[in-house]
Amino acid sequence: MPDRTIEQIMRGQRLCILPPEATVSEAADAMAQRHVAAVLVMVGERLQGIFTERDVIVRVLAARRDPVTTRLVEVMSPRPVTLDSTATVRQALAEMHDNHLRHLPIVRDGKVAGVVSMRDFVGEEIAELDREDVFEGHVWEELR
Repeated sequence: MPDRTIEQIMRGQRLCILPPEATVSEAADAMAQRHVAAVLVMVGERLQGIFTERDVIVRVLAARRDPVTTRLVEVMSPRPVTLDSTATVRQALAEMHDNHLRHLPIVRDGKVAGVVSMRDFVGEEIAELDREDVFEGHVWEELR
């Protein structure tokens, strides 16, 4: 299963895209309407950043910012890590784990093609990677 490609996961995905000048309130409305947890912040076809539901909590509400006046450019994660659409689920999960990400923008031919989130992966795939981590831990313990 971890050899599935990201393309297989992204089928039928509708992107949630807003410009950097959009407000947090507008982003929250867009996420709610599309039932997604991340907004790609773009200028034309160029990815500028990503704004997630976690950012709403940490960077806006907990920071006591006004969602109606705060612009995405002020609270987004700039220059997000991306992954090519030909990557496997295993590669995506590793990238997300290594960079502490819940959402990962996917690019195809240099252009944004979608976003994958931890929720997109089947429990079996995550469980297999956990088993590999446990096995690797045992191997290292034996080598010490």
